[in-house]
Amino acid sequence: MGAGRLYAAVAAGGFRRYATYRAATAAGVFTNTVFGLILVYTYRALWDERPHLGGYDQAQAITYVWLGQAFLSTLALGGGGVEDELMERIRTGDVAIDLYRPADLQLWWLAADLGRAFFQLLGRGLVPFALGALGFPAYLPSDAGTWAAFLGAVLLAMLVGFGIRYLVALSTFWLLDGTGVAQMTWLTGFFCSGMLLPLNVFPGTLGEVVRALPWSALLQAPADVLLGPGDPVRTYVFQAAWAVVLLGAGRLVQSAATRRVVVQGG
Repeated sequence: MGAGRLYAAVAAGGFRRYATYRAATAAGVFTNTVFGLILVYTYRALWDERPHLGGYDQAQAITYVWLGQAFLSTLALGGGGVEDELMERIRTGDVAIDLYRPADLQLWWLAADLGRAFFQLLGRGLVPFALGALGFPAYLPSDAGTWAAFLGAVLLAMLVGFGIRYLVALSTFWLLDGTGVAQMTWLTGFFCSGMLLPLNVFPGTLGEVVRALPWSALLQAPADVLLGPGDPVRTYVFQAAWAVVLLGAGRLVQSAATRRVVVQGG
């Protein structure tokens, strides 16, 4: 089997694996819908007081809420990606088996995470987004080109998200447990991705800093492509640059870990 076919099979396996958790998916759809409703009414009150806050009108702000709910599990902004399993395998020493596979460790887990992300986008993300768009005034572009550009930004967001979480997982090679690092990363990601509020509303230096961090490539960047303010080419360059930096850093840390660090369980 060629390398491309191997990783495609790993991605397909990741998709099928998460597709078996039907009850969890249904519960997740319900949870995302409820939290989306809470945020929508909060945003409506805020935008009633401050119309065009952050350059969005109220319809764009509401659409942003549902994009956030669609991406929450897709990009594992609050955890739930393959990094949990990888951290456990490093902790127990089972990662040694992964290193003996005739496959690259980083690409293997990237493929698995992409399969998971695509299922979460389709199985858990689309329903809340569709319900929100039907139940509230939403900003939905009519041209196919904008949607195609948006999907490209979503794919790059998946790569950036994995790059961040892979580095978090690799920290377990040096720590007895990477849970603390993961939780700090998730908290940072919630704020800096724009999950709580669009990054466009942050003023001055704070806004410039959070928009330059890699987490802004996860939610804010694709949202701006769909909602209008973001130029697709500049967005792609920003996301791709962070993907290269993070995946390259992951490659270097992986090399250092597998050369010098004793696996915790073995």
